[in-house]
Amino acid sequence: MCDGLAPADKVIRMRRREFTAGLVLAAVPWPARAQQRAAKPRIAIFHPAIPVSLLTETGGGSAWRAFFPELRRLGYIEGENLIIERYSAEGHHERYADLARQIVASSPDVIVTGPNPLVTALNAATNTIPIVAFMVDPVEAGLVTNLAKPGGNLTGITLDAGIEIWGKRLEILKEAVPSATRAAFLGMREGWEGSSGQFLRDAAGRLGISLMSILPQSGTASEIERVFSEMAQQRLDAVLISGEGDLYANRQLIAELTRTNRLPAMSPYRDFADAGGLMAYTVDLAELLRRMADDVAKILRGAKPGDIPIYQATTFQLLINLKTAKALSLTLPPALLARADEVIE
Repeated sequence: MCDGLAPADKVIRMRRREFTAGLVLAAVPWPARAQQRAAKPRIAIFHPAIPVSLLTETGGGSAWRAFFPELRRLGYIEGENLIIERYSAEGHHERYADLARQIVASSPDVIVTGPNPLVTALNAATNTIPIVAFMVDPVEAGLVTNLAKPGGNLTGITLDAGIEIWGKRLEILKEAVPSATRAAFLGMREGWEGSSGQFLRDAAGRLGISLMSILPQSGTASEIERVFSEMAQQRLDAVLISGEGDLYANRQLIAELTRTNRLPAMSPYRDFADAGGLMAYTVDLAELLRRMADDVAKILRGAKPGDIPIYQATTFQLLINLKTAKALSLTLPPALLARADEVIE
């Protein structure tokens, strides 16, 4: 169909369109144009203690060594089609609320965080930005009402199988040190208060152990060293180490201090035993962080976090560091060694 225009008129009209389009593009600020050209999903990682420089595939322990490769396997590669922003409170609990507000103000597509106190701080700042978190008994903590369908903007994994698992850890510690009558629970305050602390005290009483709480005021190395000095003065027989991120970040220091102070110790993570701690009755952190990466990918593809079930670990492994046992002059019962899933020599 003929439009009635001469060839020269067609050229003029095409150039006029190009010029007009150029004016429209010029009116859009440069950052917005860049975003239009190549919008990338953006996630924020918020940890209570691990420094930002170590929240990497090589620096953050077995958990993060699993998280980042799984994201890549699922098609999300940092620097190519994914932006990752990292935040850390570096062990200072008083920074949680301010950092949570800062992260929310930046409007990431997904926030990856944990444990419970950071989730609480973020929940106070947003009820819309999806949060994928590692948590401790989130139903007991009141973060969700149902693991299968958490609702709202929260999903992730739970690091334990309820408070009963801590009784099991205490039983194994007593089996390793039958003479133990005085022990400490080393954890942040949130892990001791309420029903969890009462359950542990009751379990210790049944085992003939007087269990005291040692609660660092922060997750800094200097505070960890201070509480170990306090434990040394108490002449304790053993220590049960909690699973908060503050303590995980200081696992190497804690393992060294348990050996220096000749304290047989039980931890919930294999990284502690690998670092030189005596024992761990542990979930597979690598598996759990891979599941968190899968949750992140699902949300970036359009899933609602509240529809994604919170995964709860069901299998545990007993790891024993025999080299540390010898350094502590501790003879472990043969039956306990036989039950161990792995003995580190």
